[in-house]
Formats: sequence, C-alpha cells, structure tokens
Amino acid sequence: MSNPEPNAHAIRAALPPGGLFTDQHWRISPAPFALGPELAKELDSLGRVLLQFYRAVNLLYRRSVEGKQPEWVARWLDQGKPAWLVELQRHPALKNELPRVIRPDILLTENGFAITELDSVPGGIGLTSWLNRTYAALNGQPPAGNVIGGADGMLKGFASIFGNAQQVHIVVSEESGSYRPEMEWLASQLNAAGQTAFNLQPSTFNSPAPGDAVYRFFELFDVANVPGAQRLFELATEKQIRLTPPPRPVFEEKLVFALLWNRHLRDFWRQELGESFLSRLQKAVPYTWVVDPTPLPPHAAIPELDLTDWRQLMALSQRERELILKVSGYSEEAWGARGVYFGSDLSTAEWSVAVEKALREFDRTPYVLQRYHKPRLVESSYFDFERKQLVPMPGRVRLCPYYFVGGEGDAARANLGGVLATICPADKKIIHGMKDAILAPCAV
Repeated sequence: MSNPEPNAHAIRAALPPGGLFTDQHWRISPAPFALGPELAKELDSLGRVLLQFYRAVNLLYRRSVEGKQPEWVARWLDQGKPAWLVELQRHPALKNELPRVIRPDILLTENGFAITELDSVPGGIGLTSWLNRTYAALNGQPPAGNVIGGADGMLKGFASIFGNAQQVHIVVSEESGSYRPEMEWLASQLNAAGQTAFNLQPSTFNSPAPGDAVYRFFELFDVANVPGAQRLFELATEKQIRLTPPPRPVFEEKLVFALLWNRHLRDFWRQELGESFLSRLQKAVPYTWVVDPTPLPPHAAIPELDLTDWRQLMALSQRERELILKVSGYSEEAWGARGVYFGSDLSTAEWSVAVEKALREFDRTPYVLQRYHKPRLVESSYFDFERKQLVPMPGRVRLCPYYFVGGEGDAARANLGGVLATICPADKKIIHGMKDAILAPCAV
C-alpha cells in the first residue's frame, strides 16, 4: 500500500461517536486481513458442517435423556445447572431449537487451522458489521465483494435469523454491557435499512408483543441478574415470541468437543455427520477431554494421554503440558479468556492448583482439557497516528466467522456474514481483543 495514512484516518473517523465497545480500543490496520482463496472457500462452507454438528449434539442429548444413548452424555451436559433450566431446555416447544448465530474461534496454525470453541452468544456482531462496511468503502481498496460478506453481509445475516417478526428486541445484560454500543450501532443501521424495528432493551425488559422476536444477549449463567429473563422464557415456551438463542445451556458448553472425540460415540457421529463432515471436524477440532474425577478401573487409561488418574496431569513436565484447561460453561469464568489455564505457561505449582480446582469443581462446573495447537506467525501492520507511519507487527491471529441460520427445520441454512480477524502481538499466548491487538475484517 503506497500511502496507508488516508485509509487509517478514514477508518478512525468512521467510528460511531459512542464507540463500539465500552472503554475498548484497538490498533487500526489500513487494509483488511487477507485470506487465501482456499481458506476463504473452506470458511464459507464450514457453516454447513457446524450447523449439522449442532443438530447432532441436540439429537445426542435428547437420545441420552431418553435412554437411547449413554446416560452420562446428558448428565455431563446438565451438570451444575438448576433443575428449572434443565427442565426448560427439554421443554417440547424448545427441544429442537438451535442457536441462530454460530461463531467458532479459529486459530491459524502451521498445519491449517484449529477450532478451539463455539460461541452461540457471541460479541462482535456489530463490530464486524461496522468493520465490513467501513473497509469496503475505502478509497483505493478492492471492490466491496473482496471483503468477506461484503458491506452488508453481517447486517442482512443478523436480520435473517428473526423470520418475519416485525419487531426485534435485543436484551442486553449488565454482564454484557460493554458490548451495548456495538448493538446500538447495529440496531440503528438495521432500522435505517429495513421494515423490521430493532429495539435495544435493558435487562428488566419482559413485555414483547405476541409475534415479536427477542435476541438474548446474555449467558444463561447470568439469568439471576436479568430480571426479565424468566418471563421471556415463559413466552418462548408458549410460542408467543421467537427467542434466540434458545435458553438451552447444552449449546453453551465447551465439552461438546470432548463428546466429538469420545470413542463410545464414534458410530453416532459417523451416522449423523457422515464421514466427510466428521473428518473435517476432527481435522480442525483439537483433541478434547472432560476432566471427570471418577476413578478409572485399574487396567484403564485416559486416551491419548496414557494417564490412569487426572491428578497425574500435575506431574507432567512443562514440555508435556502443551494443553489448555478451561471451564466448559455456565460460569462467569467461561467467557472473555477468563478461566483458561495454559499448561506450558504456568509453573508446576500454578498448574497443580488449576488441575485441583478443575477436579474439585466438576460436580458444579465441569472443565475440559484441550490440546494446544500453536498459532503460526502472520505478517501484519497497524498505523501509528502519533508517529504518522505504518508499524509492522508480526502476530498470531484468531479468526471469528459469523454464520447466521435462516429458515426452519431441515430447510435452515447457515450463511457466512463476515469474518473478524484479531491479531495479537507474537508474545501473547491467548488471543483475544485487547488494546495491543489489531482488529480487522477479512477479505479474499
């Protein structure tokens, strides 16, 4: 890029007056993050695979409840949840409801990419929409079509998940309050563009009209702090409103990836996903275990690790600890890079404390262990407004594609609206939004 300064200033000037995140800043790249055509094509088709995976997870859970699959599947997924929430997610009106937004966290590695988790209540929808629109409009940039999703793919995708509802209420909790500005921007753009009215609502909101849609922008662990939630759930079970994502904690658990790797379930996955989709997922998803302290028989060992007791994890050397330990879900520590322990980054004492915590809290909050696939270095750069120059920043990248599920039942389709790249300095082990990171849309 011959002169990046005009683009950098245009991007900064386009920021909404209230910003997009509360007290959140990032480094601005004057160009989108470029993906090769093969990777872009793979991401475009990945939504189909992930939607089918969610369908299969749902079927597995239901069959486990019915006694047609192992009982421990439902037991693990329900672990630590209050009885009313377990009953709610099994309600006939909700038992086939799937999340309408699917966002994987994808790390680019030396051997391709690794999907570390799935988020069904993701932040960044408004941000990525703003980035796509802003970068697509830059002078001297390739046509808008080269930004994945184009200028309006995120907006159209989000609007598509509410069917023909005339009013959509976006309920934001206090816990998710830092994301409120991006949702305000998103709602304002949608209101300017279409027939549906989008309203941002506080956590006390509980009075949508029949036929309205509600977007639940709060995690289920936080329901006690969302006064209007229970009434919204009642209206959803009565089919008075369309509520998405559905109040089904099974889709907020990271341990669904451990189920994907469990050998007892291999025939089920092969049947429900098909060989092609199963192969794609197992190639991309790092091996994942549920840290269940139940004693093993004396002749048994934990697969892939060759341990006979989870406490033996503590004795692994730092080199052997290329592992991530993290809370599975239904916890205030299960999002925003909290509750994540990187084995080779911790001392033996710190790692032992984390393992002990995971074993102690299993009944209340299961943890998962996942192989760490080191992100590869990528070349990137940001514009330094004080020095008025482009600064190279080799970094490691996380891609977040946003898939929006439109349509009903078997006819539902997951469409890619856009891809957010978060590029952190090379010395950061866990990649997430931070002031030192570059946030940019992806382009082909």
